Amino acid sequence: MTERRVVVTGMGAVTPLGCCVDAFWDALVSGRSGVATITRFDPTGFPVRIAGECRTFDPSATIDSKTLKRLDRFVQFALVSCREAVASSGFSADREDPYRVAAVFGTGIGGLNEIEEQHSRLLERGPTKVSPFTIPRLMVNAASGNISIELGLKGESIAVSSACASATNAMGIARDLIRVGKADVVFTGGSEATVTPLAMAAFASMKAVSTRNDQPSAASRPFDRDRDGFVLAEGAATFVFEELEHARRRAAPVLAEVAGFGSTSDAQHITQPDENGEGAATAMRQALADARVTAQDVDYINAHGTATPLGDIAETKAIKQVFGEHAHRLVISSTKSAVGHLLGASGAVELVATIRTLQTATVTPTLNLDHPDEGCDLDYCPHTARDRRVRVALSNSFGFGGHNACIIVRRWE
Repeated sequence: MTERRVVVTGMGAVTPLGCCVDAFWDALVSGRSGVATITRFDPTGFPVRIAGECRTFDPSATIDSKTLKRLDRFVQFALVSCREAVASSGFSADREDPYRVAAVFGTGIGGLNEIEEQHSRLLERGPTKVSPFTIPRLMVNAASGNISIELGLKGESIAVSSACASATNAMGIARDLIRVGKADVVFTGGSEATVTPLAMAAFASMKAVSTRNDQPSAASRPFDRDRDGFVLAEGAATFVFEELEHARRRAAPVLAEVAGFGSTSDAQHITQPDENGEGAATAMRQALADARVTAQDVDYINAHGTATPLGDIAETKAIKQVFGEHAHRLVISSTKSAVGHLLGASGAVELVATIRTLQTATVTPTLNLDHPDEGCDLDYCPHTARDRRVRVALSNSFGFGGHNACIIVRRWE
């Protein structure tokens, strides 16, 4: 049996740097930061008052008011990015067997906006004033479910929640559905909307986030000696994954090939990574083996790179374990330095950047890397974008709970 190859034929994005793929990419290459003082609520009195917000996001431009009332912000992000992906791919549901098209979408938390809003309404106005749309808006499968409903997809509809690895795990599952013949097309990616009072207070309480309130654009500092935690952010990205021959039959644009995937668990601590990076290293090795490439074939890594004291060193150790001397020839960068950490959506937004790197031969910079940490001694492409022909790229996502997910994409030629 001929192996079913999986390609990307469309993608869409909603990010703190812009609410379409082109705007996001242009800002990322130019070295702009999407981190600023919070505007979605009054952060006065909060120990952390900065985040990566999607300030230009206007769902009413593409979603009617009746539908909007039924959707939490994270689902709005998912649908808007999905619509861009559909348009860029030329996909038409009318020409497809709906049972051969699936939706697999990741989110770390789901409808947190809705949970907070309705809990406040319950306390202030009583139980009869809680919205009847509460559960459909907050449930973690609301994104995959609404994508399936909007496009009339009757294949598998799956929600994936594995903290900050959610989107990458979702994309790995999407690829596997196509490879084993259960689907021809899968809409996949991730969405998150957790710039909320509860999330900000909770992450600040556990001292996971940066407190550089007076320097928002300098707050996300992956691999830097002076990093003090990640910056919370929101957004989404959606991809059209498609079986190669199916894509060729409909003359779809091919953006990249999804070549390999690996996923492991540290099984060690609920929030801290394995300090030696063994689980992350194993996931990278799995992805390399799945893609049938060697470590020396990889040209670029889009790092998880959150700017946490433990995480950046653990990821660097993992890369060195897998790539050996070649680790020092790789170019590595952290998209989170510009947009912050989108939790369950981070892997999806970062794959958009990775695919654009394949297409444009441009590696985006790691911002704020002024003084590399002693334990972070690889080439993280500091400050400015760099011309670099990239044929094979790896994108890493690691999450609370010990989740490790790595995906490899190959340039389409």
